[in-house]
Amino acid sequence: MPHPPADGPKHISVTDLLDWYERSRRDLPWREPGVSAWQILVSEFMLQQTPVSRVLPVWTDWVSRWPTPSATAAASAADVLRAWGKLGYPRRAKRLHECATVIAREHDDVVPADVDTLLTLPGIGSYTARAIACFAYRQRVPVVDTNVRRVVARAVHGRADAGNPSATRDHADVDALLPADDAAPRFSVALMELGATVCTARAPRCGFCPLARCAWREAGYAPAQGPARRVQTYAGTDRQVRGRLLDVLRANDSPVTRAELDVAWLTDTAQRDRALDSLLVDGLVTRTADGRFALLGEA
Repeated sequence: MPHPPADGPKHISVTDLLDWYERSRRDLPWREPGVSAWQILVSEFMLQQTPVSRVLPVWTDWVSRWPTPSATAAASAADVLRAWGKLGYPRRAKRLHECATVIAREHDDVVPADVDTLLTLPGIGSYTARAIACFAYRQRVPVVDTNVRRVVARAVHGRADAGNPSATRDHADVDALLPADDAAPRFSVALMELGATVCTARAPRCGFCPLARCAWREAGYAPAQGPARRVQTYAGTDRQVRGRLLDVLRANDSPVTRAELDVAWLTDTAQRDRALDSLLVDGLVTRTADGRFALLGEA
């Protein structure tokens, strides 16, 4: 059934986008009917800067093992870090555990529905709060990630990329595109899906785009302005060293010696020391009274 277009820019047809989404969307488990608000929250924590393919098995195991905030809160911090595995940015696991504890203790084990309350929870920022309100509670709120910003920049503004983010501007842009009826949440996820699978950053598949109008296409695919964005590397970074050290600790149920940690990274001892110090500062690793090292909560 056709939906009325949003007020404001008319470059993105609600009907075209929703029809495409129904035909082409990926089958992701956190989009299935019956998935709880908590399980959607877990997916949003995991998907931050992490590909869907890596999140899928971890999310499935996680929500099976800890289907509610209280179940997650009852787990040890070390078990949570182990279950997080190689998703990267392990501070997210620590914050997710803290978030579960607050929801279980202060919100009767129910994820809050309103954006302002969600923003008070550990680890939840502007994007995540709006994503939960939209995807879990079907609210008409603008949800803006990198993919959405890129689609809007191209289809509405005729630019190759979105430039620097601006929450006020970006939310206003998307709010102007949202349909006024209950199709708004589906439109939001469809817009995100379009950016993730078709209107991609490096190799957009314009021949598969469902949009009848695109300002960037009409402008002859004008090139991006300004310097090219640097591609983020991983090999040889402090992040990689932190991951290697955490691998050692996750593989052991008891504290390990400094010598056992040292063999995880022999290339640059100063970098290894810096990475270990940062894990201690972040509270992901603790040091025992006898000088050994363990995951948070296992000392």
